[in-house]
Amino acid sequence: MSTYLNRIAEAEERAREIEGQLANPAIAKEAGSYQKLAKLLGNLRPVLEAGDRYRALIGELHDSRAMTEDADPELADLARSDVERLEGEIDSVERELADLLTPKDPNDEKNAIFEIRAGTGGDEAALFAADLFRMYSRYAENVGWKIEVLSSSETAGGGFKEIIAMIVGEAVFSRFKHERGVHRVQRVPTTESQGRIHTSTVTVAVMPEAEEVDIAVSPGDLRIDVMRASGPGGQSVNTTDSAVRVTHIPTGLVVQCQDEKSQHKNKAKAMLVLRSRLLELERQRTADERASQRRAQVGTGERSEKIRTYNFPQSRVTDHRAGVTFHKLDSILEGDLCELLDAVKTRVTAREDADREGA
Repeated sequence: MSTYLNRIAEAEERAREIEGQLANPAIAKEAGSYQKLAKLLGNLRPVLEAGDRYRALIGELHDSRAMTEDADPELADLARSDVERLEGEIDSVERELADLLTPKDPNDEKNAIFEIRAGTGGDEAALFAADLFRMYSRYAENVGWKIEVLSSSETAGGGFKEIIAMIVGEAVFSRFKHERGVHRVQRVPTTESQGRIHTSTVTVAVMPEAEEVDIAVSPGDLRIDVMRASGPGGQSVNTTDSAVRVTHIPTGLVVQCQDEKSQHKNKAKAMLVLRSRLLELERQRTADERASQRRAQVGTGERSEKIRTYNFPQSRVTDHRAGVTFHKLDSILEGDLCELLDAVKTRVTAREDADREGA
């Protein structure tokens, strides 16, 4: 009980500190800083409200326990009933507080940027990259989220060497962040005359959308090149210098966008992807500091592990982290992902909780 009271007191102190900062006229003039502080305060509100209820219940419990010693038997019986009820309500609020006080990923509420790339398997991998993009798009459409393609590189057969897209909605990153890693497909390609099963891979990276307030990028750290778009283009896409390549000199990160006819729009999309990649680098650095034995970010451990296998002959999808298998491949590829995403989240969250307790 004292542990929760101490944590509530810490949250109240932090809230007062933030309120003081928000009252500072200098902070009020900085839209980005003010917005971040207001969001932090908003995140603390549920803890403060639960804390008020918790203290009130503890006070009532203290009074009711004292009344169990009353000389009047009826009053004492009523007090004992109140003690039992209040203890149950306190247990319920403690469970609520435990959830509220568990460290949350500050990026969970953000939109998500997907980078889906064909891995081993040539044209078959490119086709499966298109299948995965369609799978995520269908799921997003089913829950009312929007999809915007930022950049793509198509193959002649209708697949994708690479496609980068942003999904916009409520807490998208929280829902999709465990999808990053190597996705393996086992199926008979349409060009296979012997009926042999081929294995191909696709890598999926999922990053939170980074706004300018999240990552400050100095113009002096950028090299921006413009060129004509390449690949299968539409009307006039290949006839003007509309493609933009942005290089972040300190990290060597390179982003190129060419889907838009407007150089300005391509540059804006490239900067959006660049900021998100830089934010992901920062997330990775923080994760490595907290748990050097477990690298959970894109570009490190997860890329070297297959997280899921899609087996077409058996209509089977197996997630190797959650240890679950579903025999409904067709519906999953049509966007029926709820059960699968829930199973993965439960398993990964439990592992992260165990890591925190062991740290």
